[in-house]
Amino acid sequence: MNIKKITSLFLLFFFIPTVSSHDLEGAINSKERTPKYVARDAERHPYETLSFFSIKPNMKVVELSPGGGWYTEILANYIHKPGGLIAAHFDPNSDRAYFKRSRASFEKKMKENDMFKDVEIVNLFSNLSEPDSVDAVLTFRNLHNWLGPDMDRIFSNSFKALKPGGLFGVVEHRAKPGSSMETMKKSGYVTEQHAIKIARKHGFELVSKSEINANPKDSTDHPKGVWTLPPNFRLKDIDKDKYEAIGESDRMTLLFRKPLAA
Repeated sequence: MNIKKITSLFLLFFFIPTVSSHDLEGAINSKERTPKYVARDAERHPYETLSFFSIKPNMKVVELSPGGGWYTEILANYIHKPGGLIAAHFDPNSDRAYFKRSRASFEKKMKENDMFKDVEIVNLFSNLSEPDSVDAVLTFRNLHNWLGPDMDRIFSNSFKALKPGGLFGVVEHRAKPGSSMETMKKSGYVTEQHAIKIARKHGFELVSKSEINANPKDSTDHPKGVWTLPPNFRLKDIDKDKYEAIGESDRMTLLFRKPLAA
């Protein structure tokens, strides 16, 4: 083989466009993720869930109430310019000590790793972003905390922030059909009917449902509600093997859209 051919092959090898390191599978398999979070992947199905929500790395995405950042670690690795990730967390000036501690802990996490350098943090009850500026809003296992006026406010602000055609992805512990509001608040499980009703109330249209996060072993009637199950184990060692065998909650996975004509 002559020098000219060797040179051509060398250049071809080094200048072939490579697959982005920010593909979804790569983001999920990132070594930067917290090991105890990775251990929950088999229960939470992040690849299937984010694929169902049609999340792409160039989107502008809001994650509502990210808690300790389980999904934030994946999204921060996956979403990059021209896209961006906005984490809507508790108000740092809240009167509730838990909210303040949780926000402070999240901010500390964001500062400790360079993968979070482009994550914008806003308050959960704020406008989230400029009107009609966001491609997707996501929430994971949070609706039970918002039942009542808070849910209306957050859904309304999410709708306003989304572009026409923007997506609203919801994962939530699923209550038995017909469960009362009192039962939902006490158990931490929410009916699909209620989630869909509130979403439609604020202008969203239901696009699709998925059973990605379903768990038929979950009866939803546990002594300490959904927090009886892993990873919380509210009963500690009492019947722990039983609840470990059930696994995480039965969850609805719903995809809504802001109408194009909105």
